[in-house]
Amino acid sequence: MHDTTDLEGRGLPSVFVASSEFVDAAETQAEALGFEAARVFVPHPIQDRTDDEVRQLADAAFAEIVGAISDASER
Repeated sequence: MHDTTDLEGRGLPSVFVASSEFVDAAETQAEALGFEAARVFVPHPIQDRTDDEVRQLADAAFAEIVGAISDASER
């Protein structure tokens, strides 16, 4: 969240991707930082997945990530 906020502050549209376990934490950070960063959540957990499973997660989230970065670039 801090990196995304920093990049956006530099004029670089950004979106962060995290697992669904971090939805509440992202909202808390957004409130604390006073910035609603573009974000996409994928199913949790990530670390125990095979490379193929991670690729499937990325493929499934791709359109949402592109949409979020497109929206961020309009800010």
